[in-house]
Amino acid sequence: MYSILAVCTGNICRSPMAEFALRRAFEDAGLGERVRVDSAGVSDEELGNPVDPRAGDLLRREGLDASAHAAQVFDPARFADRDLVLALDVVHHRRLRALAPDTSTAAKVRLLREFDPAVAGSEHSELGIYDPWYGAAEDFETTYGMIAAAVPGVVRAVAEELGAAVPGTGRARDAGDA
Repeated sequence: MYSILAVCTGNICRSPMAEFALRRAFEDAGLGERVRVDSAGVSDEELGNPVDPRAGDLLRREGLDASAHAAQVFDPARFADRDLVLALDVVHHRRLRALAPDTSTAAKVRLLREFDPAVAGSEHSELGIYDPWYGAAEDFETTYGMIAAAVPGVVRAVAEELGAAVPGTGRARDAGDA
């Protein structure tokens, strides 16, 4: 099973939004049985807490139920059973790569927005998704929009890696595809 972990600061806003959006997208692509998605935070400040109410409201409007979510802290041991670690912001990316025990493990860490074609070619430093926690409901909408824009790219990349039909193209990955 292919395993993805979304990581933000406290695991109550951005990473749960990414987790639930990705889960649905993989289900919709027929890959729900082959891909596992969960989330964590780099900080223990929110450990055990539910999703932020503003994020929860947004997810409910999107038809996603995060009511059972409880914030977790990223443990570097989780690198061993994850194929892809999606950092939601540049600072998370830097921290996760620093925690990686070697370069091949560090290569598993990617910024979520790297998968958004609208920002292809942008500087790495511009690919973070800011923390909506300090803002209002509109900030959560903006953040979710940035997450949602990257989700199809993640699904396509994982489907290709699995050799599955690539959503939106109707084709499986060929041996010559790189």
